[in-house]
Amino acid sequence: MKINGNEIRPGNVIEHNGGLWAAVKTNHVKPGKGGAFNQVELKNLIDGTKLNERFRASETVERIRLEQKDYQYLYAEGEMLVFMDNETYEQLELQKDFVGERAAFLQDGMKVTVESHEERPIGISLPDYVTLQIVEADPVVKGQTAASSYKPAMMENGIRVMVPPFIESGERIVVDTNEITYVRRAD
Repeated sequence: MKINGNEIRPGNVIEHNGGLWAAVKTNHVKPGKGGAFNQVELKNLIDGTKLNERFRASETVERIRLEQKDYQYLYAEGEMLVFMDNETYEQLELQKDFVGERAAFLQDGMKVTVESHEERPIGISLPDYVTLQIVEADPVVKGQTAASSYKPAMMENGIRVMVPPFIESGERIVVDTNEITYVRRAD
């Protein structure tokens, strides 16, 4: 679908210079002299490189629609993560590097959304929050104020997170998978 350069919005995926780019930030500029343009910060969906580009209203770009499909996480096998399509039961294998550091938050049976373009996976989104158990928490230092002091704790997946002083080893907590931060105690 063709759109004008001044219609690019954050989150749009466009085809530019032979690659797939996601618009991160856009800024409409109307200089005193010359025509208006759209200053767009782009991020390459394949290799992660960034690019700043100017698009005039007269330019057209190809907007790409990504297919989103729900998958269920099954297991890890070496450097590969195996997912299953909930409708066709076909399996999809992705590199651990593709998911990145958030791969540690994958749990058996977890539903994830895989974005793909022409049958090629481009991105994966995990649930925003997961519940994990604390396996190791530092003791509280006497005299610390409870309002601002957080202490390091190790979760069952091997990732460290800062938690309030009242959280102890063995407790279950809710963690934000995007920021990798403590949210609250699990019910």
